[in-house]
Amino acid sequence: MAKVTKTNAARLLDQLNISYELRSYDVDPKDLAAESVAAKVGLPPEQVFKTLVVRGDKTGIVLAIVAGSMTLNLKALAQVSGNRKVETVPLKEVQPLTGYIRGGVTALACKKAYPVYADEWIELFDVISISAGQRGLQILLSPQDYLMAVQATVGAIAMEKLA
Repeated sequence: MAKVTKTNAARLLDQLNISYELRSYDVDPKDLAAESVAAKVGLPPEQVFKTLVVRGDKTGIVLAIVAGSMTLNLKALAQVSGNRKVETVPLKEVQPLTGYIRGGVTALACKKAYPVYADEWIELFDVISISAGQRGLQILLSPQDYLMAVQATVGAIAMEKLA
């Protein structure tokens, strides 16, 4: 396996003295779904968390962290974040706002420090997987360390995916 290059997200965890594991996987650009990533890193989808970029009518940009097996509940996020309305940003805005491309977005070492909201589901696990800031690389770490590193507010912001 090729040597894994540390990302800015991993370097930030190093600075914070947070232990983690980097896990690489083969990327299929046509399938960036959290469920696919979960299978490739050997974890159930509910332990692989995705970062969504959302714009609130009062707060502006916020990041939402939800399990790969769930979907973001926009109304719940609006309430938790102090907005009347929130919507996910168009894909073309994600990289300019965060510095990361789709499939590699993480709240760690973002271009700018945005408010972070994590679904309460995150606290159910000993280990979670998040993007390391590039496609094909995940960071496995404790949810408590991650929540502290990104200064997240935890709330009920996700719901089961509709079939």
